[in-house]
Amino acid sequence: MVRRALGLPSAPRWIASALALLTGAALVMTSSAQSAFASVSTTPASCTPQLAATGTTEQIRQLVQCGQTMYAVGSFTLIRRFSTTYARNNIFSFSAVAPYKVTTWNPDVNGVVNAISFNGTNCATAYIGGKFTMVHGTRAVNIAAISTSTGAVQATFAHSANGQVETLVSRSGHLLVGGYFTSINGSSADKYMTSLNPATGKDDGFIRLSISGNYRYCDPAGTQCASSNNTRVYNQQISHGGTLDLVEGDFTSVGGRPRQQIFMLNLSEPTATVTSWTSSAFDQHCGFSEPFYVRAASWSPDDSTVYIATTGFHPFDWNGSFPLTGLCDVAAAFPASEAQVSARWINYTGCDSLYSTAADSTTAYFGGHERWSQNANGCNEAGPGAISAPGMEGLSPGTGLLTFNPTRDRGLGADDMLVTTAGLWIASDNFQGSNICGGVGGHAGICLLPYA
Repeated sequence: MVRRALGLPSAPRWIASALALLTGAALVMTSSAQSAFASVSTTPASCTPQLAATGTTEQIRQLVQCGQTMYAVGSFTLIRRFSTTYARNNIFSFSAVAPYKVTTWNPDVNGVVNAISFNGTNCATAYIGGKFTMVHGTRAVNIAAISTSTGAVQATFAHSANGQVETLVSRSGHLLVGGYFTSINGSSADKYMTSLNPATGKDDGFIRLSISGNYRYCDPAGTQCASSNNTRVYNQQISHGGTLDLVEGDFTSVGGRPRQQIFMLNLSEPTATVTSWTSSAFDQHCGFSEPFYVRAASWSPDDSTVYIATTGFHPFDWNGSFPLTGLCDVAAAFPASEAQVSARWINYTGCDSLYSTAADSTTAYFGGHERWSQNANGCNEAGPGAISAPGMEGLSPGTGLLTFNPTRDRGLGADDMLVTTAGLWIASDNFQGSNICGGVGGHAGICLLPYA
């Protein structure tokens, strides 16, 4: 869900073009591809689209690349590139290479779009999910398949969910969909997360998880209780190898197994199953107002490590002592072994939220509205050892220590990060005029830190 300034890649452009021809889909970095690049630059690329100033807070929720085109979704009405503005309601596309021109594509969605995905190498059709009722003048409720040439809804794909869709990913002919819904395209066989046929939009039976439960807990004296949340799936990330899927949300039971905050799916045919990967740390509780706190995850290039980005403020029963403990408002790394695991490292922001993460071979990246890194000894202030790192941080995969610190306007928080052959893309917002990335203005909502 996640959920989420651009520039010229320093590597020869023919490399990216060749990869696009081979995959036809998003040029997401693999361990072999990363060896061709140096580290990500702290200076954002220029000439890119951004959220236009409208007097209201607008947000890019996710960025996805397919072929040589970038697709952006969220909650917005106007996009600006240099002095030209474009009316775009909640979805638009632009060139993935310089000069990053905005395309004429305009599906005109009447509500927030939380996620966009493509079926493998097919860039002709985009699948979108969110909270909306109309797309390109056609009634479509919370989910739709749309043409990337005309923006029109494809009638052959069923397009109705009774609750908002938060996340969409595609894997081997399955469209994996998560959200608040209890019925989608006529099926209520699996609430909150289901697998759809990309051609028809109908439940294909690949997922049968019986997701249930939500978070409700009280302090030891029973005098204060956490707010009640809806059961839901919020975000997900397919492994680079394509065989595993991390899923975050508000639940207590998945596939007959106790799971909170996050679980790992094995995507082997004929039916996806919940793996044994979990940690007792995910059973711990954070602040009463934030009982669901694992907002995003990412995979290391070799799929051996899982990185998580969390909200949560501080442990629900925190007594004010330091250093902080638990997984509230942290960046953390866990082994991806399909077993009970413990954190390899935890980096505390000092009670500021993180919403996104991505990784390449040199760095694990995290974004939110944090002010500090390595701040286990402070909460809403810089404690001993804290390092100023507003808006994002890059951490050592081995130690979790801060190694990359370009800074960005905090805003509401970076909602999505994506590593491609071009560099690190960051999706965010324009809250209170936020538009600075890497010390450079003019990057409201979208920033690319290119490979140097």
